[in-house]
Amino acid sequence: MKRLARGWRMTATVRGTGRSDLHDLAGNAGDRLVVETVGITVPEQVAALHERLARTTFDLLFVSAGVTNDSEATVADVPTETFVHLMVTNALSPMRVVETLQDLVAPEGTIPVMSSGQGSVVNNDNGGFEVYRASKSALNQLTRSFAARHVDDPRTLLLMAPGWVKTDLGGPAARLTTGQSIPGVADTIEAQAGRGGLQFLDYQGRTVRW
Repeated sequence: MKRLARGWRMTATVRGTGRSDLHDLAGNAGDRLVVETVGITVPEQVAALHERLARTTFDLLFVSAGVTNDSEATVADVPTETFVHLMVTNALSPMRVVETLQDLVAPEGTIPVMSSGQGSVVNNDNGGFEVYRASKSALNQLTRSFAARHVDDPRTLLLMAPGWVKTDLGGPAARLTTGQSIPGVADTIEAQAGRGGLQFLDYQGRTVRW
């Protein structure tokens, strides 16, 4: 990773106990990359992570979580448990992480939260991914409420739209590779550091309409 090559020190999280690409990366990064395990939907695990990191101060806390369902499923036919799963994973849990870990972020640090352009109400002209859109819109609203409650906080708060990326979630029809999206997201976050306030930006640093 470019940031590790620049000498950054990072703590990354994974959900399960199995070995991941992050563990392989950490093996080549010395003590500059630490991999922690946390289930973002389990508040007790998030609280335990806070305790383990209590003596650490971060310049950047990047919160990312996302699951989806059948893109054609509407609220007329989606199972209640699926609706709840998306809302808890995509909206409630990321903001619980922000609420729990915010005190670990330096006073002039940055807190980006991974949203999606599909969370934009204004840009929803075609429908589809109805419940996923709703969950990301909810995330945007909760983040806006967090910002309103912390209006005097000098830290920068970002909602990031990474574009439609070829991942397990985005699928093979997506327009961007991770090699196109991730560096752009990282560069945008770095460029916004220290500016304060809340912004909703895409991977090229452009403002997304809410």
